[in-house]
Amino acid sequence: MTCLVIGTGGREHALARALSLDPGVAAVHAAPGNPGIAAVATLHDVDPLSGESVADLAESLGADLVVVGPEAPLVAGVADVVRARGIAVFGPSGAAAQLEGSKAFAKEVMEAAGVPTAAAMVCTTPVEVQAALDAYGPPYVVKDDGLAAGKGVVVTTDRDAAVEHAAQCERVVIEEFLDGPEVSLFALTDGTTVYPLQPAQDFKRIFDGDEGANTGGMGAYTPLPWAPEGLVEEVLRDVLQPTVDEMARRGTPFSGLLYAGLALTSRGVRVVEFNARFGDPETQPLMALLDSPLSPLLMGSATGTLASVPAPTWKPGAAVAVVMASAGYPESSSKGDVIRGLPDAEALEGVHVIHAGTAMVERATVTAGGRVLAVVGTGGSLGEAREAAYDGVSCIEFEGAQHRTDIAAKAAAGEA
Repeated sequence: MTCLVIGTGGREHALARALSLDPGVAAVHAAPGNPGIAAVATLHDVDPLSGESVADLAESLGADLVVVGPEAPLVAGVADVVRARGIAVFGPSGAAAQLEGSKAFAKEVMEAAGVPTAAAMVCTTPVEVQAALDAYGPPYVVKDDGLAAGKGVVVTTDRDAAVEHAAQCERVVIEEFLDGPEVSLFALTDGTTVYPLQPAQDFKRIFDGDEGANTGGMGAYTPLPWAPEGLVEEVLRDVLQPTVDEMARRGTPFSGLLYAGLALTSRGVRVVEFNARFGDPETQPLMALLDSPLSPLLMGSATGTLASVPAPTWKPGAAVAVVMASAGYPESSSKGDVIRGLPDAEALEGVHVIHAGTAMVERATVTAGGRVLAVVGTGGSLGEAREAAYDGVSCIEFEGAQHRTDIAAKAAAGEA
C-alpha cells in the first residue's frame, strides 16, 4: 500500500512513523511534512488546504490511502475532493468535520444524541455573553465557536478576562464548568463501526502544576492507571456510538477519527469537546504503544469496512510524550534557533523524537516556532517511560527551550 499523509506537525510525524513501520505499507509520502517526517517519508510541497492540489498529488503518486491529519483541511473539505477522485481518505467530510469546526454544532448533535455534556449557551452579543456568565458563574468557560488550534478556550475566575476573550470571537459558547480530571479518548470509525483506542491524558497549560496560559498541549501519556474500570465501554456506549449514529441519521456520516475530550465529574462522564482528527500530543504516545498495524485500521475506516478489521491491540507498558516548545510560546514564538542533541536523544533505549515545529536551514535542524518537538519515552511502567522521555529531553538544547517537568508525574506516583 502507498500512503500519503497530509500535514506538517507532530501528529503527522507520529502517524507517518507508524505507517513506515507497518509491513503492509510499501511507501509513505507526506505533504508538506517536516524534517522529522522526511526520515520516514518522501516529502512533497503541496498546500494542505487545497483539495485539488492534494488530490492531484495523490493521483500522481498512485496513493491507495490519503490520511488528512490537521483539522483545518478537514473542515475545508479537502477529504471530499480527494474522495470524489475515487481515492480512499482517512478523515471526515467537511460537513462531518463541523463536529470540531463549530462548538455550537457539536452541542446540537450531542443534545440530539443524548450525549452527556456541559450545559451551554451560544452567544453572539455582549448582552448574551453577560447573561450566560451570570447563569453559570465562575469558573467561567468561554469557547470560540470556530477553530482556534487548541487555544480558543479560556477557563478563568476573572470575569473581565472572560468578557475580553468573548469579545474577540464572532460567536462563543459559554458553558458550565466541569470538575474532575480530563481524559482523551479517540475512536476510529467508518460511520457505523466504532473502535475506541486506549485512553490518554494531555496537559494544556504551559507551566508545571497546570499554571499559565492554555496551549495546544505540552505533553501526554497512556495508559491511565487511575481511570475507572469500564470507562472505555461506558464512553463507547454513551458518547461515541450515539454521536456516530446521530451523524449518520443526519445524512452526514462521520468516518475517520472521533476524539472525545472528557471530564470525569462528580456527576459522571461529561464531554468537554469533540475533535475530528487525531489529537496532538496524545497521538505520539498512543502510536508508540499501538501493537496492531495502522494501515488496515485507517483503510477500514476510509472504505466502510472497519468491522472486518480486528480491533486495535496495545503493547504492554506505558508511553510518555514531553513537548519542548520555543521561546515565548504560547504568547509568541521564536524561529530559527539551532536544535542540538537530536541524535543523542534518539540513541537512547525506548526514546524517539517527534518533530512538530522544525525546519532545515543549511543542513541544521532549527526551530520553526510553537511546539517544536515531542520526546517520547516508552517503558514497562509509567515511571520508566517518564524517565526515558526526560532523559531524552535532557539531551536536546535550543535557545529559550521550555518544557514541563511534571508530565505524568502524579499518575506515575499513583495519583489521578
